[in-house]
Amino acid sequence: MKKKHKMFAGAAGVLVLAWFFYNQNNSIVTTHLTMQSKDLPVGFDDYKIVHLSDLHSKSFGEDQHKLIGEIQGLEPDIFVFTGDLVDSRRYNEQTSMNLMEQLTDIAPVYYVTGNHEARSGKFKGLENKLEAAGIHVMRNRSVELERQGEFIQLLGVDDPLQPADDDERNAMEERLARVTEKMNGDDFMILLSHRPELLSLYSQFEVDLVFSGHAHGGQIRLPWIGGMIAPGQGLFPEYTAGEYTENGTAMVVSRGLGNSLFPLRVFNRPEIIAVTLKAEEG
Repeated sequence: MKKKHKMFAGAAGVLVLAWFFYNQNNSIVTTHLTMQSKDLPVGFDDYKIVHLSDLHSKSFGEDQHKLIGEIQGLEPDIFVFTGDLVDSRRYNEQTSMNLMEQLTDIAPVYYVTGNHEARSGKFKGLENKLEAAGIHVMRNRSVELERQGEFIQLLGVDDPLQPADDDERNAMEERLARVTEKMNGDDFMILLSHRPELLSLYSQFEVDLVFSGHAHGGQIRLPWIGGMIAPGQGLFPEYTAGEYTENGTAMVVSRGLGNSLFPLRVFNRPEIIAVTLKAEEG
């Protein structure tokens, strides 16, 4: 009897552990944030941006129906997607395009590359498909967004590996200089860039708000500690999830949706971020 009890307990433990890991990697959470700024034009008060990142070709149900189901009720003004739509190790354009094509039926979509698009060696074909689907591919350029007769600037920069550059920070600095050269001090600037560890550089260009990903939430998150490891930051990374501010530049980092080299998330469920902009009186 004792042997049977041990076998039953062991089997139950395996099932609980399997459920836990499945839930951690497939149960999507939506994080709601409010970002206030006295520099935001009043016409953009209550403007909603839904931020997605790091899908890595993952599927959330057939034709991404679980992910789309989580998104549909958010009523965004725009979507921003901050890189690693595909995974260079298990490249699958179809699952990624299934998501992006459906997003365009809800709101305009603005997208920047991540390091996996660059490493895949297949980005040109993917770029053509994204543009044909109506996605705004933001390759070192800016667009002007209008609402209620007022304007803000949305900027997007390629990941430093697109194309490969030995000095990633220098490559990013050159791209930021190019994309901001026509801006003036009155422009409210939102930047889409894959890598959060470059916040100090973004702040040098007086960007108001940055959306980023890449860190996967630190992959494994521990209470009171946070993320354990992130690409470009190593162990106990500084920028993994949520809000950060440096020298007047705010940054929102997504924990992302999929996985890459390390196949599991722990206390770090896939994330959608819904950001509401507020014009602060001042």
